[in-house]
Amino acid sequence: MSDVGRLLNEYVVGCAAAHQRLLAALEILTDEQCRGTTALPGWTRGHVLNHLARNADSHVHLLQCASRGEVGEQYPGGAVARNAAIEEGAGRAAEQLVADVRRSIYALEAQWAATNAQGWQGEGLNNAGATIPMNDVVFLRWREVEVHTSDLDLGVTWQQWSAEYVRYELDRQVMLWRSRKSMGMTVLPEAALRLPPNHRLAWLLRRTEVEGLATPDGF
Repeated sequence: MSDVGRLLNEYVVGCAAAHQRLLAALEILTDEQCRGTTALPGWTRGHVLNHLARNADSHVHLLQCASRGEVGEQYPGGAVARNAAIEEGAGRAAEQLVADVRRSIYALEAQWAATNAQGWQGEGLNNAGATIPMNDVVFLRWREVEVHTSDLDLGVTWQQWSAEYVRYELDRQVMLWRSRKSMGMTVLPEAALRLPPNHRLAWLLRRTEVEGLATPDGF
């Protein structure tokens, strides 16, 4: 198996496990909790859950297009259509939101299994119009699920992000940090390097503040 194939398999296993942790966190979700605020300004839990469902659907669309040899748009209609769809479904009852999230998760996992070699080797366009390789969309989904599960503030925090996700994501975020910094500033601050991995990543993704460190650009 190629290195790309091995990584893809690891991403699938990791993301599927994250899906189950998300669903477990939603088992006793109430309508009142759905109206509650989250770590994301202006978004209730209903917004986050609806976003996660629409994100899964968008990945199904990308992979289906790629399997046909086409370059699909993650959100046809762009950011305006994406944001409108999130807003439109955010006010639903807890039972409806959770059912939608569950449906979208299993539809996406079924699409992973159905995607052919052409699909995994293909490309798509993300919400910003940038090209994304299809063999990376599973990791991008994994990121969405791990981070937004903690954003929901339902008892799961960044401290519970899986070790496997943190390892892969830290490598990516450190590379991104280096690409954005000028010569001589590409190494993470010493105070960040002293943090445990989950804490360091939470700071890089702007999910926590660290005394003495400026807030970085992030997810």
